[in-house]
Formats: sequence, structure tokens, C-alpha cells
Amino acid sequence: MASNKKQAAIGFIFITMLIDITGWGIIIPVIPKLIKELINGDISEAAKFGGWLTFAYAITQFVFAPLIGSLSDKYGRRPIILISLFGFSLDYLFLSMAPTIEWLFVGRIIAGITGASITTASAYIADVSTSENRAKNFGLIGAAFGLGFIIGPVIGGLLGQYGSRVPFYAAAVLCMVNFLYGYFVLPESLSKENRRDFNWKRANPVGALLNLKKHPTLIGLIISIFILYVASHAVQSNWSFYTIYRFNWDEKMVGISLGVIGLLVGIVQGGLIRWINPKLGNEKSIYLGIALYAVGMFLFAFASQSWMMFVFLIPYCLGGIAGPAMQSVISAKVSPQEQGEIQGTLTSLMSASSIIGPPLMSMIFYFFTHKDAPFEFPGAPFILGGILMLISAIIAFYSFRKK
Repeated sequence: MASNKKQAAIGFIFITMLIDITGWGIIIPVIPKLIKELINGDISEAAKFGGWLTFAYAITQFVFAPLIGSLSDKYGRRPIILISLFGFSLDYLFLSMAPTIEWLFVGRIIAGITGASITTASAYIADVSTSENRAKNFGLIGAAFGLGFIIGPVIGGLLGQYGSRVPFYAAAVLCMVNFLYGYFVLPESLSKENRRDFNWKRANPVGALLNLKKHPTLIGLIISIFILYVASHAVQSNWSFYTIYRFNWDEKMVGISLGVIGLLVGIVQGGLIRWINPKLGNEKSIYLGIALYAVGMFLFAFASQSWMMFVFLIPYCLGGIAGPAMQSVISAKVSPQEQGEIQGTLTSLMSASSIIGPPLMSMIFYFFTHKDAPFEFPGAPFILGGILMLISAIIAFYSFRKK
């Protein structure tokens, strides 16, 4: 691919991911309300179900991500991204009609199977990147997340006022538009000579994780990134439930707050990282980022006013400089033929962390908020998240020292 074509391809994949994440963001503010309606319970119980719904999505994604990553190494990135977008569109339609809580679980499982767009998009970015711009280009995934999270939850929060199912219809339409955009516009990034044969041993999650033995220098960093992912669920899986419980927020307020998170993440990943990463280098970016994550979490745990949550988002979101720096270190040590595989493995780790993180954090939230709780402390998951972040930083430190 010529360099201007590569730049155009990065633009295409950015838009594809932006629409994908916007669709996902649209449904987040209304999920607590929909779960409450379907189980006929309170917010504390809804949080418990919310954790298990994420678990259902994550466990299927954990199983299927390496398979999808390996298929994209054989058949190219484009067809895999298109199948995944089409699947998401059907999933949102399915969820919009769910008559019982069980249907929500079925819908999440379907999404987990097709939800490989992030894996394949990461491999796509690796295909068209050079060592100089790799961290910057991976930062674009974060920027797409950020922007999608500004637009999606705000739309979702506003639409949610017309009924808890309306945002799901909007997300389904958006995903179908994305599929059509990809079909007519997205070019292939993986040249024929860089493709490899499909291998079942490498295309299952256990095989993908065992495959890391080929890269012994990466093991420490990969454990560190895994713990960071688990810790981040203190915020990701709990934000809506915590703010509804603690500050009595409605869908609109939850949507606005998630929009602010998206804006801050977009500023950090799309802008600041391009300035901070070259100045500090990858290693220092990782330490500083994780420390800021931990500070943000400890502050969330003890927030007593709504406005504090917005102020404490600043250090927390600045922590976002850690992730792309870690990804950059890892992908720089892997050959072009194995980028799909390593990105699939990283997505598997992300999913494995989502198998553990959401049920763990939502059960802790439930334990400290339900009516027979030993004492009331809704901020407990943030404390655990902050401690895990510090452990992640220590492991990263030792991993760099070993080298």
C-alpha cells in the first residue's frame, strides 16, 4: 500500500470503528432501566444481572476472538469486519424485542460471537503502520472509542427518555449503515503474500494464550495489561449503576457523564498521546498512566457530590496513555505475519478480563448496597480497582527490568 493509500485506509477503519462504538454507546445508559423492568427489581439487583450479561458477552468473545483473528490472517481483514458489523446489527434488533431477561443473554452471546471488529481493526492498523507511527495509529482506536462514547451515550440518554428499547433500534440502524459503508468503501489491508494458513491449534483461546510462549519477553507485560483490564471494570461495568444508586442520576445524566468520559478519552488518545508518548517513551508512559488510573479510582470511591465525579474523571482519563504504549511495545516485537494472531490474543485477554471483572465488580457493588449489606459502601469496587492498577504497574516494572 502506498503511503497516501495507507493514510486513507486508517481514515476508513477509524470511521468504521467510530460508528461501531457509537452503536454500543447508545445502549449503555438504558441497560440498567431495561434490566430493572425485566427482573422487576431494584438497581442493586440490576447491577448483579448487568455483570453477568457482560460475562455472557465476554466468554463467547474470549472463545471466538482468536478464531476470528486467525480467519482474518487467512482471508483478509475486510470480509471479517463486514460479517462482524452485520452480526451486531442483528443483535441490537434482537435485544430491542427481548421479552425476558433470558433473551438479553441470548442477544449478548450472539454479539460475543460476531464482536471481533476490534480484533480485526487492530490487526488492520498493524498492517498499515510503520514502527514510527504504530503507537500513534493504535491511539486512533482509543480516539474512536472516545468519540463514539461522546456521541453514543448522549444520544442513548436522550432517546432513553422515550422508552428503554428505543436506543436499541437506533443502534441497529447505525450498525447496518456501518456495514454498507464498509462494503462500498473499506479497502483490504492484508496483501496476499502476508497471509498465512488457518491452523485450529492457533485459533482457539487456549492455543492463542499458549502461543505466547514463543514470546517469553512479553509474558510479564501481558500479565500486567490483563490485570489493568480487570481493574478497569470497576469503572466500565459499574459507572451507570453506581451513579444511579449514589447520586440518583437518570438515563440522560448517565448519558451526559459517559459523553464527558468519551470526550476526555478522545482528547487523551487522539491528541495528548501524540505529544506525551514521544517525550516520555513507552515505559514511562505506562507507569504514569497506571498511576493516574489508580488515583482516579480512589477518588471515585469517596465522591460525595455529583460534580466530584466529573472532576475526578480528569486524572482517571489521563491514565489512558498507558494502554497504547503497552500495545506498541507488544506489537513491535511480533512479525507482520503474526499481527492478526497477537491482536486476537490481546482481545482474548481483554475478554478473559471481562469474564472476571464485571461479575466480580458488580457482585462487590451488590454486596455493599443490598438491603442486608454489613455496611453501605457503593465505592468498594473502585478501591479494589485502584489496588489492582498498582499491582499491574509493579508487574510492568519488573517485566522491563528483566529485559
